Amino acid sequence: MRTRDAALAALADEPYDVLVIGGGITGAGVALDAASRGYSVALVEQADFASGTSSRSSKLVHGGLRYLQNFDLGLVREALLERQLMVQLAPHLVRPLQFVVPAFEGARPDRLTGIGLNMYDVMAASSRRSRPRTSRTRGVGPRLRARGASHPAAQRGPENGDSDWSPARHRLISGDEVAQLLPAIAAREPTGGYLFYDCQTDDARLVLTILGEAERFGAVCANRLEVTDLRGDDGGGGAVTVCDRLRGGSFEIRAGNVVNATGVWADRIRPEELHSEAEVPRIAPSRGTHVVLSPQDLPLHAGAVVPVADGRSIFALPWLGRTLVGTTDNNYDGEVDHVQPSASDVAYLLAAVNDFFGVRLGPEEVTGAYAGVRPLISSGDSRKSVDISRKAELYETSSGLITITGGKLTTWRRMAKLAVDRIVERDGRQAPCRTHEIPLGAPVDPGALPRVPGVAPEAYASLAGRYGHAASDVLQTAAGQAKLARPIVDGLPDLLAEAPFSARHEQAQTVGDVLLRRTRLGLLAARALCQPDSDGPRRVAQAMGAELGWDAARIAAEVTRFGDEARAEGLVLAIHAD
Repeated sequence: MRTRDAALAALADEPYDVLVIGGGITGAGVALDAASRGYSVALVEQADFASGTSSRSSKLVHGGLRYLQNFDLGLVREALLERQLMVQLAPHLVRPLQFVVPAFEGARPDRLTGIGLNMYDVMAASSRRSRPRTSRTRGVGPRLRARGASHPAAQRGPENGDSDWSPARHRLISGDEVAQLLPAIAAREPTGGYLFYDCQTDDARLVLTILGEAERFGAVCANRLEVTDLRGDDGGGGAVTVCDRLRGGSFEIRAGNVVNATGVWADRIRPEELHSEAEVPRIAPSRGTHVVLSPQDLPLHAGAVVPVADGRSIFALPWLGRTLVGTTDNNYDGEVDHVQPSASDVAYLLAAVNDFFGVRLGPEEVTGAYAGVRPLISSGDSRKSVDISRKAELYETSSGLITITGGKLTTWRRMAKLAVDRIVERDGRQAPCRTHEIPLGAPVDPGALPRVPGVAPEAYASLAGRYGHAASDVLQTAAGQAKLARPIVDGLPDLLAEAPFSARHEQAQTVGDVLLRRTRLGLLAARALCQPDSDGPRRVAQAMGAELGWDAARIAAEVTRFGDEARAEGLVLAIHAD
């Protein structure tokens, strides 16, 4: 990405065809879609890219078995199609993950679950047959062959002889296989289970990668620009005033079309003239809480579907070397800028894990925790959030402001297409969507990355999975100074070199930007980073400061700022009451 200073200069210099408000997964998708269709595009984000819901998800790219149980078949099929595309387009970021539904005490796995999984298989196969054809842009074909052939669940595709990933059908497995995939449950001596496949991602890195591709098509993106005024005209465009939250001051951006893609903040972006409340959404936020555990406390090699006493289920997942447990789904009416895990949500998750795995884990074993707020669209009734559809909705005001909200991480591309299709229709242009064929980043074999003295062997796979081909640039940064080859947190592969790299290339402006979204250490190792004697945040601040010109006072202030952000987000338990 271009530097923030360069982006600000470009934003103030000329009008744009499309201005996107919101730098989460949906806004990033709109920017890529519109720019790849030939529009000039600007994107502004009030905080950091992906700092809202888009960095606080369950990290799954999936059809959603729960939606199948609710007979939301259209959403499931759409999501399964998008899952298939994402594995093709971003194979280093979206990876297949095995899931297990165990059975105990001699019982066979639940037949209803098997019926549901059979429907899931059928819909996945149907989605694969009907997916848009992808091109070989930037070597797509060879990349898919390499990715598909390496995965045990891959099946050979018929198109052009390419081998791209498609999930094997679900199957029954033995108790021994269940215990091998879920070591944490071995003591309960499972007697069998179902094995099926979905996919997993690093949500924040997916957003940053999509933004990078949008910039490759000419989009201009900048963070920490808050929209303070929106003046529309009858053509759908207008002038937007933005405040620079980093340095102060305001300036105006003019655009022919304005798209509000702010997720849970969507009902706060309103033009000066609004003829009807029906022209804008009413958001009914739903809080989802997650906790992170050490793999020594809960070792998993596959995802587990964990039943809960209230009839729901949660997931326990291996993720980036830790175990991720979530999520809750409760109506939420608090402030949405900093959403904390609640005491009751954390207790709910730990109780479910303890009961299912036969362990005794408490808050002291939680290495990090986070909560996100889903932008569900209110229908005006009193249903629980779990019963409200995750479908995306498009709104258009009489002055032309387009708002796209709702939906889920997996369907970001469809949401973006919906918004940009409306602009194309309004303009009377012939500009079909191309995002089904645009690779998101470029994968790299970890073994092909240049070796740098001091970099731990396990760091190469981590860098390849996070940055793809750009991992070579991170390693080049590490090679420049020996201290940058060290890990930020002992025992985890994230390199100190990622701090100056993200400041230089990804508009990271704070220690929190690096620890929470460029790397994910703020979630994985929050307790370690927030200890009074931890030097991780200070070393990150020093490494960023060398790139951004911070003096000693600024470095100290940024360390304090991260501590404040960690407390505001409730990353460390210390459990906060509702």
